[in-house]
Amino acid sequence: MSVTPPRKARLLSPMLLWFMGTMILANIAAQMIFPLQSLYVQELGASVRQIGLFFTIASIAPLFLQILGGWLSDAAGRLQAIAIGSVAGAGAYLFYIFAPSWQWLLPASVLTAMAVAFVSPSFQAFVAQESTEETRGRVYGATSTMYMVVNIVGPMLGGMIAQGLSFRAVFIVAFALYGVAAVIRVIMARVASRKSRSEAGQPERPRLSGLRQSLVSVFGLIAAGGLITWIFISDGVRDVAFGLTDQLMPVYLENEMGLSLMQIGSLQSISALVAMALMSPAGWLSDKKGERVGIVGGFALIAAGWSIFLVGTTFWHFIASRIVTGIGWAFIDPAYSSLISKAVPDRLRGTAFGLFSTSLGLISLPAPWLGARLWESVSPIFPFYIPLVAMVVLLPVMWRKFRLPASPNKAACGAKADVETRPD
Repeated sequence: MSVTPPRKARLLSPMLLWFMGTMILANIAAQMIFPLQSLYVQELGASVRQIGLFFTIASIAPLFLQILGGWLSDAAGRLQAIAIGSVAGAGAYLFYIFAPSWQWLLPASVLTAMAVAFVSPSFQAFVAQESTEETRGRVYGATSTMYMVVNIVGPMLGGMIAQGLSFRAVFIVAFALYGVAAVIRVIMARVASRKSRSEAGQPERPRLSGLRQSLVSVFGLIAAGGLITWIFISDGVRDVAFGLTDQLMPVYLENEMGLSLMQIGSLQSISALVAMALMSPAGWLSDKKGERVGIVGGFALIAAGWSIFLVGTTFWHFIASRIVTGIGWAFIDPAYSSLISKAVPDRLRGTAFGLFSTSLGLISLPAPWLGARLWESVSPIFPFYIPLVAMVVLLPVMWRKFRLPASPNKAACGAKADVETRPD
């Protein structure tokens, strides 16, 4: 008598697929705006120095919201926190559409920060929740591949609409896409809440004492001198370095290199297309060879792509730069997410992602303003050398320190001796 083999479990659950659909819609809207946002601020009357000041001020709001968003994700539920953030994000687009001057975009930045603070930690934690340790790299690779669609479609669509119509038209279309995603997320949160109540009764209300306990636990992980400590340090250095140039990149490409809005948008899409093609194989590599192989190899490739950008003078040079950068991005994304999710206990993941973002945001807070000052006082290209130097310095540090312990539970304790126990 033949025995029917057991049915192979799906890599992505139905709930995760629905969730990724909303992430794609919402972030196509966001990526229509992000590559061109500094140019919109400039169109509304801001100078280069004021652009740096605007994004520095806009960085303050996340400092107060990201820990709260991460903790609420742990305490109330991933989908509930995402729904709250989505409603705030929809409101931000209205300010972008009707703003008469660049100062009016500051309230939009606060609402956007709230959306990111509530959605981003929950996104990473929800993907980890819907996967096993054995498949986590592949799940992050698959979800990241799906997510890459936003970085292909969004920038090109935004550039086409901005060049053919206006910046305000970009925000109107983005608002429509984000609004659909927000409605679906609210429905998903309500369904998940009803299911939770039917299975486990009325959930306990989140309390500030729980936030305090979670923060103490996560601070312990960061201060212990183990893997989480080194992830935190390396993230801080990279955030400061890239914060100098993130919002100046489109201004540099348009004002100094003469690229059109559509060309600027297409560069981001090219990088994302390359990353999307390689993300799933990179997730497999992370599961098989260890996360640090993908992380260190990816950053080495990004450093190479950044070097091409620094010497580039034509659109084709910048295309080559983005292709190499996209390959590096593909290696880093699933490996980094998998490494953090394995090093932090499930009950603290949302708080940990939120605290990481807040602490790193505080460290890099003056970076946009400082980058603008370096642009004006030294040269427009000078700030772009700093991320390259930072990556080259960090490569040997990450190779030595980004090792998981033999047991994930030991990583949660942050013991320094455990960090070096896993063989190469």
